[in-house]
Amino acid sequence: MTSSVLIRQAARAIWAGGIVAYPTEGVYGLGCLPGSALAVQRLLQLKSRSADAGLIVIAAELEQLEDWIQPDRKEARRLRGKSKRATTWIVSARPDTPGWLTGGRETLAVRVTTHPVAAALCREADTALVSTSANVSGRPPALTALGVRRRFGKALDCIVAGAVGPDHGSATEIRRAQNNALLRPGR
Repeated sequence: MTSSVLIRQAARAIWAGGIVAYPTEGVYGLGCLPGSALAVQRLLQLKSRSADAGLIVIAAELEQLEDWIQPDRKEARRLRGKSKRATTWIVSARPDTPGWLTGGRETLAVRVTTHPVAAALCREADTALVSTSANVSGRPPALTALGVRRRFGKALDCIVAGAVGPDHGSATEIRRAQNNALLRPGR
């Protein structure tokens, strides 16, 4: 079990503008404050990823996403629904949601995480988090804290150890909340 002390340490690092690694439903994730342009830019540089790709924002509860999304009735119903597996939803973004999150689109990828460590981190930090796989773009994502350390060394501000979830080794499926269209299957 991940220590609450480490979760608190990671939450402090996030609020200080840092980047943290933590287990999610399928792989280790890298996260930071969604509203911090500097933290997001640093994260994109670590991953060698273009801002045009957009990012996923995770939360422990749907309410933590309210600053970033503006779902219509259909989208809200899907976001509140239960799923057999972790699902990332493409939802209408608020007009003021930064382009560094949306990749310049009018939508944002979001997920209410079911992973206990990722959810605990969102609760302790009292915020949604940018969440992207812990890898350099085009390479396999890390599945362990040691794998994260090997890939990123001391470039991260905190690594929260823990087991990835039931989708071990798989990215979450991505669906469009408007019509439930599958955009990326979970592997």
